[in-house]
Amino acid sequence: MNIPFLSLKDVTALHGEEINEAVSRVVNGGWYLQGKENEKFEENYSKFIGTKYTIGCANGLDALIWIFRAYIEMGVMQPGDEVIVPANTYIATILGITENGLVPVLCEPKPNTLEIDDDLIEGLITPKTKAIAIVHLYGRIAYTEKIGELCKKYNLKLVEDCAQSHGCKFTDGRVTGSIGDAAGHSFYPGKNLGALGDGGAVTTNDPELAATVRALANYGSQKKYVFKYAGRNSRLDEIQAAVLDVKLKHLVEDNAHRKEVANYYYDHINNPLITLPDRLPDEQNAYHLFPILVGEGKRDALHDYLEQNGVGTVIHYPIPPHKQECYKEWNSMSLPIAEQIANEELSLPIGPSITFGEVNYIVEFINKYQ
Repeated sequence: MNIPFLSLKDVTALHGEEINEAVSRVVNGGWYLQGKENEKFEENYSKFIGTKYTIGCANGLDALIWIFRAYIEMGVMQPGDEVIVPANTYIATILGITENGLVPVLCEPKPNTLEIDDDLIEGLITPKTKAIAIVHLYGRIAYTEKIGELCKKYNLKLVEDCAQSHGCKFTDGRVTGSIGDAAGHSFYPGKNLGALGDGGAVTTNDPELAATVRALANYGSQKKYVFKYAGRNSRLDEIQAAVLDVKLKHLVEDNAHRKEVANYYYDHINNPLITLPDRLPDEQNAYHLFPILVGEGKRDALHDYLEQNGVGTVIHYPIPPHKQECYKEWNSMSLPIAEQIANEELSLPIGPSITFGEVNYIVEFINKYQ
């Protein structure tokens, strides 16, 4: 077999007829930015997430940048303030913080959940702490009641990075993106809700934050040729909005397929070299990725073995943020759990177009690996 990690062509083909119609409608309509397609998608996404406001922007990193920049413009934060953030996140979360002159404070994850360790957060809070940024990494719920209590106790903003968690829910039914004060979303093509290019959004219930983010992403303008802020151009175009609105209609069913695949992996992978993260109730994991941890230094060898047998896998992420060259000042830090995850993590195919024949093939080769 030849099983790609994720075939975007196959994913698009699942709803190809509707997508082609949507793209043609925009192309033939002659309106390509800040039009009705954006309005419709933002309205429908807000309903799905459970927030009053969705503001489309160019990508997921921009969404995070605009949230923190808006809080600075609003006087809630100022450069030099601290934001607690998981140490094992994708670097975009941290870039959104440092881009605004804020200081990331790295918090170790729990090895069994791969999400931020809520038992360690309070010990990292200082008088300069203004926010906790949680990342629903791999599609797994990162929020806990303890995190919510800490935000209330210390008057901290809770910012969600929902780049990988479209459709994930907390135990009380709230969808990620509606749990915190503001949330950044990515619509990169490989996401559960992916565009045909880059795209992102901010969701919030805060009208001032929403208005500020919308202005910042539109050159800093709330009225044509009038600029309240020194902003940038970071907008979601009409074609991407139309495509996303089509795919939003199918997100629940596409996620349901991912969950069936994940449950098959949980039920059938039994190689002693492999550790699986704690199994969550289906609603609490959107299964953007299916990470496994491979012990005894055999992760890279398993990756190569599966590739040789026609199975595409991806390592998320081989170098943790504090070991990246762009943050040289952190390179001497020791964050052993984040480093262990970086050394052992391997993601298996789990897209909405994968077949169970392919999944069975993958499991057979994983279980035979020594």
